[in-house]
Formats: sequence, C-alpha cells, structure tokens
Amino acid sequence: MKNISKLIYGAALASSLMVLPTSCKKSFLDENQITLLNTEDFKTTTGIDGLVIGMYQSLKFHFNYTWAYTTTNYGVDEFTAGGDRTEQMWNSYDGNLNSFSPDAASVWDNMYGNINSANIVIENVPLYYTGAAKDTRLGEGYFMRAFDYFKLVKQFGGVPLRLTQSTGIEYNFTRATAKEIYAQVISDFEKAYPLLPATPGETGRITKWAAAHFLAKAYLYRASELNNDFNADTKEADLNNAIKYADLVINTSGHTLATNFSDLWNFTTLDGANETNKEIILSAQFSGNTATQGRYGNQIHLYYPSVYQNLPGMQRDIPGDREFQRMRSTDYALDVYDRVNDSRFWKSFKTRYLCNRPAGAPVWTAANAPTPAQVGQPRFTGGQESILYIVNNAGDTRYTSANIALRAPSMYVRYFAGQPENLLGGHGNYGVSQYVALSKFMDGSRNAVASQFGQRDGILGRLAETYLIAAEAYGRLGQYSAAIPYLNKVRDRAAYKDGEDRAAYVDGGVAYKNNASAAAAFVSYSDRNTYYESNNIATTTANTLNGVHLNSEADIFNSTREFYSRLSAGSNADKFLAFILNERSRELMGELMRWEDLARTRTLISRTTAFSDEARPIATKHYLRPVPQTFLDVNRKDNQPLTPAEKAAMQNPGW
Repeated sequence: MKNISKLIYGAALASSLMVLPTSCKKSFLDENQITLLNTEDFKTTTGIDGLVIGMYQSLKFHFNYTWAYTTTNYGVDEFTAGGDRTEQMWNSYDGNLNSFSPDAASVWDNMYGNINSANIVIENVPLYYTGAAKDTRLGEGYFMRAFDYFKLVKQFGGVPLRLTQSTGIEYNFTRATAKEIYAQVISDFEKAYPLLPATPGETGRITKWAAAHFLAKAYLYRASELNNDFNADTKEADLNNAIKYADLVINTSGHTLATNFSDLWNFTTLDGANETNKEIILSAQFSGNTATQGRYGNQIHLYYPSVYQNLPGMQRDIPGDREFQRMRSTDYALDVYDRVNDSRFWKSFKTRYLCNRPAGAPVWTAANAPTPAQVGQPRFTGGQESILYIVNNAGDTRYTSANIALRAPSMYVRYFAGQPENLLGGHGNYGVSQYVALSKFMDGSRNAVASQFGQRDGILGRLAETYLIAAEAYGRLGQYSAAIPYLNKVRDRAAYKDGEDRAAYVDGGVAYKNNASAAAAFVSYSDRNTYYESNNIATTTANTLNGVHLNSEADIFNSTREFYSRLSAGSNADKFLAFILNERSRELMGELMRWEDLARTRTLISRTTAFSDEARPIATKHYLRPVPQTFLDVNRKDNQPLTPAEKAAMQNPGW
C-alpha cells in the first residue's frame, strides 16, 4: 500500500480477518484466517469483533521493522549508528532523509489504515451491540483512533483528520493543525476512559488504565515546548490533567512497579510471568504462532546488540541474538547513570559473554602467557568468559592497550590510562561494532539462530513512565517538591537492595533454557556482569538507597551529574527539564520514544550537539518528519493533482 488514498479503503479489509480463537492464553490474537471480510460484514458483531482484532494486530507495527527505531531512537543523545549503517540518514539527518524515505511513509500509511478501522468500529458498534460489550468495543475504537493520531501528530504535526469511515478510494485531503489533532486525540482518549473495563476480558486487551496513561501523556505532550505556538491557553490545565490521569493509574488501577527493574526484561518463556508483570499497562501481543506472525514478528531485538560472532571462541547463537549493530550506545547513554548506585544500567546493558565455540578459542603465546606451561593452551574454554566490556570512567589507570592483551578474554575497555573524559569522539577500544549493548529486548525464544522473528511482547506503556509523566507535569508547574515523591518511586526501585548480588545479570536471551531449538553444548549467555571490574570497588551487599533517593529539590538543582553546564541549563526550570529528560533516559533507555521526547521539548538540537558525534538536525526542519511524497503525489485539490507549489505548502517546513 503506497498512499493514504488506497490505504484508507484497503486496510479496513486487510486488517479484518474472520477468526477462530485457539485455546492459548492470548486466544483473541492467535487466530486462523477463514475469509476476508467486506464492509457488509462490519454490520455484524462477528465482523466487528474481527475488525477490532485487526486493530490489536496493528499494535505490533511499532516493533516490526526498521521504522520502529529509525523514527524513535536514531539521531538522538542515547544512540548513534553502529557498524551497520543501514538507514543511517535517520541518525545523521543528511539529505537522504527526505519525503521519499519509506519508513516515514510506513508510519503514515499504517496509522491511517488503523484509523479507518477505528472509524468503522466507532460508527457501527452503537448500531449492533448492547450492554457491556457495546461499551468495551466502542472504547477500543476510540482508544485506537486516539493512539494512532497521537503517533501521527508526534511525528508529523498537523495531519489530515478523518473521523468517518472510507468505503472507497478518496482524494482531496487537507491537513488539520497540530492543535486540532491534539484536541481530537484528547477527546477520543477521554471518551475511551469511562467505556473501557478496569480489568481486561482477555490478556492483552486494552483497559481504562491504558486510556488514562496515554491521556496523561497526550496532555503532557500538548503542554510541551514544540506546541508553544498554540498551547498558552491550555498549558496549565493540561499539566493538571496529566497529573489527574496519571494519579488515577498510580492509585486506583492495581498496576504496581515491578519489584526489581530486571523483572521487566527477564523474559524466560512465551506468556510467562515477565509478560504479565503488573507494571505493564499496554503491550503488543506477540506469540509463537508462526501462522499469524505476519511478515516481520517482533524485530526490535535485532537492532541493539554489538558484534560477538566473529570474536575468538565465539559464534552466533540464539541467546546472544542476531547482532544487526544498528543502535550503538553513546557516552551519554553510559554516563547518565550513576553506575555504582543505580542498578538500571547493569540491568539494561550486556557486558559479559561466555565462549560458545571452544574450537575457535585463541591460545596463549610465549609473549602473553601468564606461565610458560600455558603456552599453546587455550586462553579460555567452552563456558568460560570470553568477552568483557569494562565500563569505567576517565582517570582509571588500570588498563592500557598493551596489558589487556595479557588477559584471557577479549576485553573492551572504555577508558585507557591517561585518556581524558570525552563524550564526543573515541577512547579506549570501543568501536562501531564493539560497544556496550542495550539488552532489554533480547529474545531467546526464537526458533532458529538465523531467525529474525522475535516472539516476546512489546511494551507500549508501563507504570514507571506514568510516575515520570506526573513528575514532569509538577515540575513544569514549578511545584518541584511535589514532583519528588513520584521521582523517588522510580529511583528507589532502581537502588540495589540489602543482600542483592550486584554482579548478577539477566536478559531475555535466558529464554533459551526453555527453548528446544537452542540446545547446544555451550552458549554465549552469561548471568554475570562486569559491575565490580568496571567500578573497581570491593564486593558488597549493602543497599544503595542513599545514592539514588532525592531528599529535596536541592538534590536536583545542585547535582553535578546532570550535564547542566554542557546543556546551558541555568534556571531551575531549565535544570528540571534537563533532569527529567535524563531520568527518562535512565528508566526508559531505548524504549522507542526518545526522538519524540527531544522533539516535543525542543531539546533535540542542544542534546545532539552535546552528545552525538554524527547527528546534526536543523532547528527549522527536524522537529517534524517529512510528509510522505507518496501522499502528496496522489492527493488532489478540487479533484486535480497538486501543483508543485501546493505540494510544498502541504509539506512540513524545510522538507
């Protein structure tokens, strides 16, 4: 599907399969296709139920393919392009990022396809349903329309606004303003909230708490700097409403923070405890049903890992994942954490691998063997550590390029002795393919080493972000002390607890243990990290609560860890905004929302200047994405193709 005109009609059909449920816990999505419905079928409850299931399937889009990361995590402060520079124009903002970029068109087209499905649901449910089912289906329709228009306005600003179903190919679209789109998004979420149930009828179904979470987020976004040209009259009320709806989720939903931050990423099996954690408010439901996985599956697991397969004693395996090396962590991504006290770093990044190909292990030579007897012997064997990433600070004198060669594993050290701190440019022996990799999305459930089809759910909303939304809203109102309890709920969870093993590690690769396809004598997966070797401190099991807990506003405004001078943040308001964006990094690193955060706060330029070697966005252009050329080329005015001048007028500034 190449444009909105075709999509508005076609997606309602393509996404609306008649289904038969299976006995699986996710039965409403694990379906078997019987027939393709037409618009007459949407005049029955069975047909509309199938259409709604198609809308749930659309949530998977946000994890399916390259658009998931290019439009959200490239060209920001947290990540830059790795060794595979596919789609790198999204990271550098060079001339190859333009209105012909297919990922922008994919977002545009898929959102509008689902919006048309939602319009059909909203129009038809009142005609064919009664009772609680009527409320739930109508609430799902309003939620999905709001969710998709929210995505569009965050990426493109004002877009065409369609609130009725299309039954044929249509042209002659005009763009609504961002103000009008936000008003519709908020209205739809507000309508969805009282209609949706508090408890899902089936695992994965939307609840009123998902509506409240995203409503709070929409209010916060409308009140942000990108919308200052129209939000003056609504800003204060919006911030108070963001707090109101966030508090509803926090205090009345039954959702609770995961006890341990690593519980969110400890994916051990399909539909296991990790995927039903009470912190998760909304997730895209993936499964092991290959008949319904579609073209892509969940592919986010591919993009963050750094290369390990070609290092000595290593080969690619299921728990280590396929390393597409697209998303390389920046120095900011490592330094935004207090890596001694804040466990979130060590529970988000992978720093140790085990030898899974002992036949390829290197041997000691006369030049580097610890003892003469070891000359000619393997430096490590199967199951022993083979790759270590040392995440140290400048000033560490322990490592040089020469002495790491005397260590058994392949060692990657961030700072060698004598190297000054540098957040832009190289140091140590990290590189474009070897870097500390985000591991939140690792998937050891895949059915083959080469498989790209991830099967774990994709988290779209979780309670920790709800706390951060409320905290930011209070801070924007100047009520900094009121923000602190919300921040501390998230930060206190991040502290190491009494008795906790700080060197313990887990990621979703551990699902290999419950995966018959992953049977092997040796695997790359390690349940340890390099906490102690990186931080160079004595082993301890004391808690670190004092290191992360905020006691007062002064702990925010007088902090020396938040890059205030680098970001030219002088006022308390500027410092708080910098702090909350840093805290969102610490909690939500890599979770497919960073570009939207930096765009809506208009900090994209300052933060990429400070922390990215390559990203060079332009303030007059790159706070919005280009309207896809495929849409402009088929659109009409008075049933005539748009002239070049009319296309330019419909395009976002600078594109």
